[in-house]
Amino acid sequence: MKISELASLGDEELVHKELELERTMMAQTFRHRLGQLENTSVLKNTRRDIARTQTLLVAREREGSLQRGSLKARHRSSFTPIRGAAAAAGAGDDFLKGILDSRESVD
Repeated sequence: MKISELASLGDEELVHKELELERTMMAQTFRHRLGQLENTSVLKNTRRDIARTQTLLVAREREGSLQRGSLKARHRSSFTPIRGAAAAAGAGDDFLKGILDSRESVD
């Protein structure tokens, strides 16, 4: 994903994109450890996309003189995970859904 595409998103959309990428990364990591991930370069690409979103969020927080992490804290509660995204990443709906959801509640 290009930085210009991410920069065009609003604050809430950018936070939601980061949370969705984190879910995808977790599902891909599980698949990789189970030996089910054929193309391991998706791990690197997803990790970089997460870094891009975090970089943009920090820059926006600095512009608005906000505390670090405040945008994520503000918009996290409105995030609803899309079941299709975990399935598209190859995660088993029942097995990984519970793990991914419990991971989000910890963060």
